[in-house]
Amino acid sequence: MPRQLFLQIVILLCHAGLQTAGAAERPRAPRPQTLDSNGVKISYSVKGQGEPVILIHGWLSSGWINWDLPGTTSLLAEDYQVITLDMPGHGLSDKPLDEAAYGLELVEDVVRLMDHLKIKKAHLVGYSMGGIITAKLLAKHPDRALSATLGGMGWLREGGLEQKFFASGRQASRAAGVCFQSLGKLALTEDEIKSIKVPVVVLFGDSDPLRKLYAEPLKEVRKDWQVIDIPDADHMTCIFKQRFRDEIQHWLAAHPAH
Repeated sequence: MPRQLFLQIVILLCHAGLQTAGAAERPRAPRPQTLDSNGVKISYSVKGQGEPVILIHGWLSSGWINWDLPGTTSLLAEDYQVITLDMPGHGLSDKPLDEAAYGLELVEDVVRLMDHLKIKKAHLVGYSMGGIITAKLLAKHPDRALSATLGGMGWLREGGLEQKFFASGRQASRAAGVCFQSLGKLALTEDEIKSIKVPVVVLFGDSDPLRKLYAEPLKEVRKDWQVIDIPDADHMTCIFKQRFRDEIQHWLAAHPAH
């Protein structure tokens, strides 16, 4: 197990409820199902009923770690049909080493899952890598989203240093590394960012160093996208904060499909 993933699980267990009696009563994660997405097995779970909400996890994470353990899935499933998935290279999904399975295919994996579940439009919530995937989906498939929440992520700019950072990494032999290197292909031009019509909110831990890199550039091109700071949180701990979950819940309630 990669050291970063191990540390993330440890932090999650500490913050996601082992310190409280109530956490022991958390519902178990829904039983995963699988989808063949262009030859790659994608693991996903569905919980609750109502307007569909798709939760897309961050790099080196999974639907279970990013959303189920902190209680986000259970909270939102009280009012919505909540779909979590493990992106290729992560969790219970296949871990191909072929670069063709990543990049823009990560966006298409989400769309194929929506098609499989017969979901025309959904609320999209992505954290970190999931935010990159979500933003690209909004630009490439504008007719598939009801609203979007970008957590720990903002604008991955086409031609920016951040895009070059993903591409400049040394050649990865593990699936997660290949996935990471492909994320630069999801960068957005200014025209693409401006083309997004659905309502979008951005959530960042107030101590997250990525905020300056990815949220600040949005101020000039999307003044209508509110950036909300989650107090006492950095990039790793933001998803464990009750305020983070509450902001997602409030956003969804304020942007119903009808």
